[in-house]
Amino acid sequence: MSNIKTKLIVMNFLQFAVWGSYLTSMGGYLFAEGYGELIGWFYAMQGVVSMFMPAIMGIIADKWIPAQRLLGLCHGIAALFIAGAGYCGQSGMLWPMFTLYSISVAFYMPTLALSNSVAYTSLEQGGFDTVKAFPPIRVFGTVGFIVAMLVCDFAGFQASPVQFYQCAAIGIILALYAQILPNCPVSKTEGNMSFSQRLGLDAFKLFKNRQMAMFFIFSMLLGVSLQITNGFANGFITSFKAIPEFADTFGANHANALISLSQVSETLCILLIPFCLKRFGIKRVMLIAMFAWVLRFGLFGLGNPGSGLWMFILSMVVYGVAFDFFNISGSLYVNENTSGQMRSSAQGLFMIMTNGIGATVGTLGAQAVVNRLVPAEVKVDDVVTNGMEVAQGWSHTWLAFAGYALVVALLFWVLFKYKHDPEKQQVINH
Repeated sequence: MSNIKTKLIVMNFLQFAVWGSYLTSMGGYLFAEGYGELIGWFYAMQGVVSMFMPAIMGIIADKWIPAQRLLGLCHGIAALFIAGAGYCGQSGMLWPMFTLYSISVAFYMPTLALSNSVAYTSLEQGGFDTVKAFPPIRVFGTVGFIVAMLVCDFAGFQASPVQFYQCAAIGIILALYAQILPNCPVSKTEGNMSFSQRLGLDAFKLFKNRQMAMFFIFSMLLGVSLQITNGFANGFITSFKAIPEFADTFGANHANALISLSQVSETLCILLIPFCLKRFGIKRVMLIAMFAWVLRFGLFGLGNPGSGLWMFILSMVVYGVAFDFFNISGSLYVNENTSGQMRSSAQGLFMIMTNGIGATVGTLGAQAVVNRLVPAEVKVDDVVTNGMEVAQGWSHTWLAFAGYALVVALLFWVLFKYKHDPEKQQVINH
């Protein structure tokens, strides 16, 4: 394996280990601290900043600072602020913690695109075919995410702000490591793109095409589901510890380890996408993803960490289909159905609709549903006395999310008009 590939593997491992340190466990920590009503706001910040920060950092990387240097700078700043959030969490200062966390996320989210830019540029400079070389490298990002989740779990950080310190430590390591990554010179051509182009706003003209308009609208509606389980699954599974029947089960005590099966499934499902897209076409693949979200939520609503553990495990397995078949297949569809400079703008619009608007609306909407259906824990002498009521509330909540996903799937089935031809791809020129 070349030196370039090795460096990029390490970069991807650390890039997603930063995120995996808290993304699936932060909701459980907030729930344990009595901040359950604010979980949606914490996760919504990722969507809010994704609407503008990646574009701003992209312009800076294009015009002034090489991508690998900016990658390190962003990680360094994000690490310092997330460490500050951890300190405030330990001191019981909620709103300072939220503020510092939000600033940290604002600098972390652009690194997802910056790390891809570094990888693509480095591989091209090394003479590699990026289509063939990048996926095996990117898999190590998911491995890093899983390892960080498991460390957080078995080190006992799931219900503690110490998970933010773990995130900060890995972020500092990556900030330093980024300085030895291959140089990515600024691009004068890219740098001359307008701010609206970098934001992807020019792609809104694609809404003039009915098929693309329907695709983007349903991408937003399905994007609502993206962060719900990241935000609420840990607290939900951990809440079973308050019920004597499940108090000593592995799942209730190691929610992160259980949830990590979702990332394992995600890694494997990536390999199925090229075959499925060619064989079934984007409409059927997206429908498979939508019905997988129905199963993801429905199995959560019906399962438990005891006799119903198999439902939790099956929910983790179908997550790979739900997430990859939507995110990656959707991105490939956008790439194949647009051309020229519109292609980059269309990808930006896809990200805004899914990870920006969709995920933000989804987490805040999910928070409202949780607040409505899940009762607050009642403790007497530090013992939860209404554990079964809480569990029933969670069950109704997940089934409500499953119902939403089912409605979106049925509407997409009826309204999205697409005839698949495996020998032909449609390209929209603007």
